[in-house]
Amino acid sequence: MGDRAKQRLGEACGLTKLGVNLVTLGPGGQSALRHWHTLEDEFVYVLEGEVHLVTSSGGQLLKAGMCAGYPAGKRDAHHFVNRSTRPARYLEIGNRIDGDIAFYPDDDLMWIETEQGTVAAHKDGRPY
Repeated sequence: MGDRAKQRLGEACGLTKLGVNLVTLGPGGQSALRHWHTLEDEFVYVLEGEVHLVTSSGGQLLKAGMCAGYPAGKRDAHHFVNRSTRPARYLEIGNRIDGDIAFYPDDDLMWIETEQGTVAAHKDGRPY
């Protein structure tokens, strides 16, 4: 993912059903592999700098004060890339739901949320 730092603010406050992260992407950093969720909504608000939002349907530049949201089940895989020369910071917020599956269309990977934690698997369901 390159130069990425994530502070888990929600966990620091004891939240178990809502994830709230403060993410800093350095130049060249990316948020994650492109993905989408079956059950979890995601919301991002850019605090400073700029990031390129890369989705299945194209791309868009997001600057400070702009936001993006991804409804659960929408198969528009997404991630952020910092193509600038300065760090970017944003809030990343999403609900946590057991049974959620995150699909990564560019990779042979999916993450499955269970009561015991997150399980990595191949696209055909075989565990890693």
